Amino acid sequence: MIRILFFAQTRELIGVSSLELDMAPIAVSDLIEHLSLNGDNWLYALKEKHTLCAVNKQLVDHNYVINANDEVAFFPPVTGG
Repeated sequence: MIRILFFAQTRELIGVSSLELDMAPIAVSDLIEHLSLNGDNWLYALKEKHTLCAVNKQLVDHNYVINANDEVAFFPPVTGG
């Protein structure tokens, strides 16, 4: 089981703050592809240029393999000022 958290604009676009799935092991890119099947809002919110991914609070790329009991977080890139 993996726990998936959605933050900021990503959460607002899909209307979900968290969910749990029994899909491990799975690459981040494959998880995004699976979640994107939920509709256009999901597809847009999870596009690589629109979202960052962290697993267990560490930024990872979309090739990273998620394992059972991992916590995955999706959130938009943030710019400082």
